[in-house]
Amino acid sequence: VQLVESGGGSVQAGGSLRLSCAASGYTIRRYAVAWFRQAPGEEREGVAAIDSDSITTVYADSVKGRFTISRDNADNTLWLQMNYLKPEDSGMYYCAADRGASWCDLEVSSFGYWGQGTQVTVS
Repeated sequence: VQLVESGGGSVQAGGSLRLSCAASGYTIRRYAVAWFRQAPGEEREGVAAIDSDSITTVYADSVKGRFTISRDNADNTLWLQMNYLKPEDSGMYYCAADRGASWCDLEVSSFGYWGQGTQVTVS
């Protein structure tokens, strides 16, 4: 199981970024998937999660209305569209997957597979 994130970068406040997570080695349809982030000196936190059929999504309160999670099971890809970015959104963003996690789970401890992360910096 391998997860590879991309799409991070540096943007000004109010800008947008679209993160991608490409999965290989398994079919993500059967896995709970989510995005997490971690700022320097802080704990990793859940940002957004989505169920297998893209019917239900859940977001951290801090990103509701600004971020959108989506997935393409056929393409084995997960995305995170981030709009109206704020400096406090800065950090390393990770995608995660696990067959044992509940759908729309945002607990770090529920996920066993992680990507290497992609850096987002908002100034």
